[in-house]
Amino acid sequence: MQEHGSGNLVGTLVDNRYQVKSRLARGGMSTVYVATDQRLERDVALKVLHPHFVSDDTFLDRLAREAKAAAKLSHPHVVGVLDQGTDGQIAYLVMEYIKGHTLRDVLNEKGALSPRLALALIDPVAEGLAAAHSAGLIHRDIKPENVLIANDGRIKVGDFGLARAVTTSTSTGTLIGTVAYLSPELVLGKPADARSDIYSVGIMLYEMLTGRQPFEGDVPIQVAYQHVHGTVEAPSAQVPGLASEVDELVQWCTAGDPENRPVDGNALLSELRHIRTNLSDAELDLQPPAARKDNAAASGVKEPGARQEATEVVIGAAEPTEIIARANNPTTVLPANIAPAALQASRPVGLPQDPELPLRPLGKREQRKLERDDERARNRAAATPVRSLREGDPRRRGALWIVVLVIAAVLATGAGWFFGMGPGSPGTIPDVANKTVAEAQQLLGTAGFQSNTKDVFDDDVPSGLVVGSDPEAGREIRKFQPVALFVSKGPQLFPLPEMTGKSLDQAKSTLNEAEMALGPVTEKFDETAPVGTVLAQDPAPGTAVKRGTPVSLTVSKGPQPIPVPDVRGKSQDEAVKTLEAAGLKAVIATETVNDKNVPKGAVAAQAPASGTLTKGQPVTLTVSKGPKLVEVPSFIGKQADDARKALEKLGFQVRVNNILGGFFGTVRDQDPVETEVPEGSVVTLTVV
Repeated sequence: MQEHGSGNLVGTLVDNRYQVKSRLARGGMSTVYVATDQRLERDVALKVLHPHFVSDDTFLDRLAREAKAAAKLSHPHVVGVLDQGTDGQIAYLVMEYIKGHTLRDVLNEKGALSPRLALALIDPVAEGLAAAHSAGLIHRDIKPENVLIANDGRIKVGDFGLARAVTTSTSTGTLIGTVAYLSPELVLGKPADARSDIYSVGIMLYEMLTGRQPFEGDVPIQVAYQHVHGTVEAPSAQVPGLASEVDELVQWCTAGDPENRPVDGNALLSELRHIRTNLSDAELDLQPPAARKDNAAASGVKEPGARQEATEVVIGAAEPTEIIARANNPTTVLPANIAPAALQASRPVGLPQDPELPLRPLGKREQRKLERDDERARNRAAATPVRSLREGDPRRRGALWIVVLVIAAVLATGAGWFFGMGPGSPGTIPDVANKTVAEAQQLLGTAGFQSNTKDVFDDDVPSGLVVGSDPEAGREIRKFQPVALFVSKGPQLFPLPEMTGKSLDQAKSTLNEAEMALGPVTEKFDETAPVGTVLAQDPAPGTAVKRGTPVSLTVSKGPQPIPVPDVRGKSQDEAVKTLEAAGLKAVIATETVNDKNVPKGAVAAQAPASGTLTKGQPVTLTVSKGPKLVEVPSFIGKQADDARKALEKLGFQVRVNNILGGFFGTVRDQDPVETEVPEGSVVTLTVV
């Protein structure tokens, strides 16, 4: 681990794995960099939290839990969370790196959008949120900066690394989000759920249709006040001619009471696609009035309401603009549970307490609601008597009052019991993590709570054990409120792809695409597979494993080299056996050679004589015919010195046997003489 601060990390290595290449953006909670994952050899987005979050152990623990929950979500319209950790004074998230731009860039360029384009862009956002909500995740910070549009047209919702996982908790001591898009319940510090994300989508859709945000203020608290006490106007007030169904969709999503919004992303997606299908081409292609910021951008002057927010989610681009200092409306950290008095004191001058919507024709949903309200009103009127049954009897009225007082006393006593000792009394949720379902239900039952179960994937808690509860352990609630137990199904598993037969580089790419890790790589000789080819993998192909599982690979080093044995001087049969035992092929040359030092039938030469070969390669053997025969001339009667020189020149060895001292130096006898003998034979001269 390197010791480095939390300043500009460009050029540093984080956690001995992520090589930081460049800085992309800075927001209210973090700075984001492009980094290279050296283990998997791919570019990633590295989000580094600001120092004051790193010192908060509780925050880091919650971040770790939420990052794990987000990493389990795999969907084509959600930016993947790949890793999370700390390195000294650095806490970081690793996310999928996407080259392209954001929805904010589209709004900055085009201003207001046609209904067709706005609904087409919001559709994958709703689909991504639907998948997240089904997996038990909420985002809490939906905004145009977190809608990423890749260069190939893919649209993804980013920054789920800081989302709130339902499996852990739905409330916190701080308010984290972008104030322009915060739901009223988040502003007031109330628990957030999927409907809080729906509210933010509605605000974002309003901005896409009109080119401006519905609520504005000089300081964030003024905008927060309007979210709580104001009402989002119909976008048709800014875009005349807009279809009433689109108005209804925006106001349905941005209802102040969460009960009046779509229950989650799935409900929103269904209604959104229904509207897109039923609107006419003229309604879909309605061109909104030119956005004011178009002219302002041309003159270099910022128009009021034309917001440019610092992004908290990273988007890669061929030439990314680095937003560091400018942050008009960034992701914000505010105190939770903002007091109503504080909001009232911050109310902008002239802001009405209950803003009214401009008059317009009622939409289909509003007509249905009015019809239901009218029917309920008629039913109540029919059940109300028009006159008393009996009048003017004081004793009866006194008795009735006694009965009323007795009933009131009984009700008061019952209410006191209900809220003091009964089901309405407060209780503290016990810690049920890592317990069996039976144990957890027994603990909750003993504490007076009723519970239900929901299965979830979890990488750390074994299957069948409880991951946590909602509300979380330690929370105090009324005992009649239900408690959800999240039961682990174990880690979510994915089949491993086949990598045998691929090159090592291809195998790395396959692992990268499957979001698996590269484990140890070992090399092995193989007689058939080319160098660098994957011979085996562990775990085997098709094995179900969780994301990030390291996969060990065995890679070919090519055929094993074999040292060539020296078989010269050995008999032909022995030489062939030696070569074959070494894995080589013996080839006998058709021609033989004379060799005075190698017996006939033995190997006189081989090619190659040394070095290495691979299995099955040939070694050529040349067999000796033995030494060649040479005619020995007679030197009898000649001088010994002359005879010696002549014989040695012919290749013979000469031995001299002197008689009487060899006084005369004359050869008296010779053996052998005048016959053929092998080259190099010994010729004996008898000299007198």
